[in-house]
Amino acid sequence: MPPSNKPAANTPINVKLLLIGNSSVGKSSLLLRFSDEQWLPEDESSATIGVDFRVHKMEVKGKKVKLSIWDTAGQERFRTITSSYYRGAQGIILVYDVANRESFEALPRWFSELETYVSSSVVKIIVGNKLDKEFSRQVTSAEGQQFASRMNSLFLEASAKTSVGVKEAFQEVVEKIMDTPELWAPLAVEKSSSGGGKRNATTAATSRDGMPGNIDLNASRSEEESGGCAC
Repeated sequence: MPPSNKPAANTPINVKLLLIGNSSVGKSSLLLRFSDEQWLPEDESSATIGVDFRVHKMEVKGKKVKLSIWDTAGQERFRTITSSYYRGAQGIILVYDVANRESFEALPRWFSELETYVSSSVVKIIVGNKLDKEFSRQVTSAEGQQFASRMNSLFLEASAKTSVGVKEAFQEVVEKIMDTPELWAPLAVEKSSSGGGKRNATTAATSRDGMPGNIDLNASRSEEESGGCAC
């Protein structure tokens, strides 16, 4: 009897998410709020240097999911470091600051980068962060939604400070990944690409070759905790 391509019911599905966007839009704050239910004021937080990482477990659509969430630096000088971390990502969270129009207008550049590094099947969500700064908003919700529709992406506004929309943002992108089996069912992808066919980006995303951005999610808890974000 051939082996099943489906993971055992009690085996978590490994999902890799990547947070990208300009510096100071609140990527680290969103991750901290989601993973630890905490928030640091801007004057107490510091810019991410390179890449930070957290592991989070959740249940989606009746399946256990183990998320590895990578928080990347937005500064241009770190782009050569963080580009390698796109490998293996099944979901991308693009963040902008609703009170900073420049961060919104930079999104096309980030999408251009995605075209270079990830498969078109990777799930994307645009998150307008800092909704708590409604009084100084520079980007309307309608503008964000329209741009997301053009880019075939999910869209949501959130506030890491008040926690509004944060859990929903991560939940939506993971649910969409669960609705796209080729992103998390490597055996099925390997089988479809066998027989001399070219390995596609999704197949490559499932490999564990020790390159940056790939991690053994079965590592001990102490190892997981040691990789946490300090911002």
